[in-house]
Amino acid sequence: MKLIVGLGNPGCEYNNTRHNVGFMVIDNIVSKLGISYSSKFNGEYAVYNYNKDKIILLKPQKYMNLSGEVIKKYVDYFKINIDDLLIIHDDLDTILGNLRLRMQGSSGGHNGLKNIEYNLKTQKYKRIKIGISNNKQISTVDYVLGKFSKEEMITLSKVINITYNLFQDYLVMSYENLMNKYNQKNHD
Repeated sequence: MKLIVGLGNPGCEYNNTRHNVGFMVIDNIVSKLGISYSSKFNGEYAVYNYNKDKIILLKPQKYMNLSGEVIKKYVDYFKINIDDLLIIHDDLDTILGNLRLRMQGSSGGHNGLKNIEYNLKTQKYKRIKIGISNNKQISTVDYVLGKFSKEEMITLSKVINITYNLFQDYLVMSYENLMNKYNQKNHD
């Protein structure tokens, strides 16, 4: 069993904000698979059966800085091995239009990742960082909670569509091979 988590903030006011790209990716995958969400443990989740494996796609419904609490409940309840956990989140240090896969690492100041690390007691979980760029002219909080412009959404849509292909590859490839295939490419 695998758990794939897209980070974001619940509520319509956060739709299309930079901090919600994880939700956007999960919504795209769920839509393309033709499956639907259920609710449990403060999370919206969908289950995709692939061969004899269950893939849980999760959007925590607590605010970003508490998302680790929701993830911990899913990990415990479904007995998810940390090696089978994949977190998808926004990344200020990655250019919009790019994505980066990592096997582990620090939170880099991302409050959602800090809370995951606190609740899971590890930094050793796989992640996909979706670039949102950074505008140093605006406070970080205002920037990540700001909405994408129309032009930015066009670039972001291309990356979100690529993540569906990445999801399909994730089901059949090692994570190291995924990293080799998807890292260091400009996706715009």
